[in-house]
Amino acid sequence: MKTRHLIIGGAGFIGCNLASSLLEKNEEVEVLDNFSRIGTKENAKWLKENYPDIKITKGDVRDFNLLIKKIKKADVVYHLAAQVAVTKSVENPRKDFEVNALGTFNILEAMRISNKDAILLYSSTNKVYGKMENIPIVEKEKRYEYKNLPKGVSEDMPLDFYSPYGCSKGCGDQYVRDYARIYGLKTVVFRQSCIYGPHQFGIEDQGWVAWFTIASILGKPITIYGDGKQVRDVLHVDDLIKVYELAIKKIDSIKGQIYNIGGGVENTLSLLELIEILEKLTGKKINYKFEDWRPGDQKVYISDITKAKQELGWEPKIDSYNGVKNLMEWVKKNSFLFK
Repeated sequence: MKTRHLIIGGAGFIGCNLASSLLEKNEEVEVLDNFSRIGTKENAKWLKENYPDIKITKGDVRDFNLLIKKIKKADVVYHLAAQVAVTKSVENPRKDFEVNALGTFNILEAMRISNKDAILLYSSTNKVYGKMENIPIVEKEKRYEYKNLPKGVSEDMPLDFYSPYGCSKGCGDQYVRDYARIYGLKTVVFRQSCIYGPHQFGIEDQGWVAWFTIASILGKPITIYGDGKQVRDVLHVDDLIKVYELAIKKIDSIKGQIYNIGGGVENTLSLLELIEILEKLTGKKINYKFEDWRPGDQKVYISDITKAKQELGWEPKIDSYNGVKNLMEWVKKNSFLFK
């Protein structure tokens, strides 16, 4: 019997790639999405054209009755739906809360009431650790680095929600963890760093690797907020999907756990370093300008992925250069989608 997968937010960038991967394995997949984000309609169209058997439903995480109806039929639920931009959360904190915090609570309650045997994988964020202003950093020519964290940030780092987005995602993060402890749900939290790859319609507010790549191909203006030395560990979406697969296989031993998931210390980029890669790949000079720092922006965030390596047997396989190259090839092939 096929496993029934419900991908909430499944027409988004990660969800689209996840659905494709599952369908290639002949699994049963339903996508639930409200299609509010740029690119979701294009991704849904691509999925339907390539996988006619996929079921795609328009719906919202704020619709509790719909969630009960859908979740009670699922074996695995992936919660990828979110308001994803810090800037948008500052502009409209109520909507941010209702989508990220209340929406996550609705999913958990729907599972508790209708399907306690299902598995839930929750896409959280490194923003739950806040600005981490107390962590010493050093400034180099083109990047910032941690002074005393050679492996990056572990799951033991204290939570320090900053910005409405950090608060709403952190609220969901802790609810997902606690529903495993209190109600015995099979949940796993992934505090994801910068995920990138095909089908990502990056914009200036979110998805910086994709946005810089798209802008470099189409000749759109690039603004760097801050000094461009901010560093993130970047992870190709194919590697993220692998950790999802491993978590499902090992769910009985890892339920209730939280993992920092990103490229780790081996796959880090500053904004300026990404510009250099794009210039090498395009063979042209890329123009950009600087603006003030954004609220809550971390000068450095690098995931310590030791726990995921030890407990899941997982580590990234796609290095940042080849990952960006892969993304650029997809953007070139689909440049008509961005005009």
